[in-house]
Amino acid sequence: MKVAALAGGIGAGKFLRGLTRVTPGPDLTVIVNVADDFVVHGLHVSPDPDSVTFRATEELATIDRDVAWFGLGDLDLATHLFRTGRLAAGASLSEVTATIARRFGVRARVIPATDDPIETRIECVDQLTGDPLDLHFQEYWVRRAARDLVKGIRYDGVSHAAPAPGVLASIAEADIIVVCPSNPVVSIGPILAIPGVRDAVTSRRGAAVGISGIVGGGPVSGMADKLMPAAGIEVTAAGVAEHYRELVSAWLLDDVDRDLVPRVESLGMRCAATDTIMVDDDRAEAVARAALALLT
Repeated sequence: MKVAALAGGIGAGKFLRGLTRVTPGPDLTVIVNVADDFVVHGLHVSPDPDSVTFRATEELATIDRDVAWFGLGDLDLATHLFRTGRLAAGASLSEVTATIARRFGVRARVIPATDDPIETRIECVDQLTGDPLDLHFQEYWVRRAARDLVKGIRYDGVSHAAPAPGVLASIAEADIIVVCPSNPVVSIGPILAIPGVRDAVTSRRGAAVGISGIVGGGPVSGMADKLMPAAGIEVTAAGVAEHYRELVSAWLLDDVDRDLVPRVESLGMRCAATDTIMVDDDRAEAVARAALALLT
């Protein structure tokens, strides 16, 4: 069975550890958000590809907090140095990502959503001064700890971006398409905004399932609840399902939100509830199996 997964962030990384047990090797293609990419200390950092390749960042002690606001762990530095050097030599982000995935023993096919530069920008208001701010997502989330009032989100460069090689083909050829329990605004949103990707997923709606990263009216991790209202998405498992209603025909939510199953089903989706809190790989595998079971 071939599976194509749209992914980004820690929630996707946990889920994919379980999904690889169910769909091992190259039958799994992971299409990863790259709108969070940025340059720090002269290094090209790709947070989402690194997180779904199961790398762990350790905080680096700094001597200048203002300059070193984004910690680079020594476990990750080699990855960033390799990526930066290869990109400077003319390699595509797809080529570099594939090499890194192989290096760390990831047998699934990991590809960036695009090789072109795109960037999630957060339009917000400084909570102290009231001044308008236009921030890269990492500045908003890491440097300013998501403390500013969000007014809007945009994906710079996306209208001129093209899907990376293999993105559209993997969606078209997959037996099942999975929308991971990722932030719908800054992880999945940029992928779908790349010309051609949303249409490709929509055309396969009957073979697509999503997993809610919102449990009990809040995100399991991250700051999706601060961004979703600005994107017009209700911060509930049913709200995210409604946001994806044209893309997926099945939806998995947590047992805590079981009472929302009828509401999701009224959207024309199959829906089931299970324990989606992935405390270990066994639970992640169980979540993956429950999601795929909705379409098999």
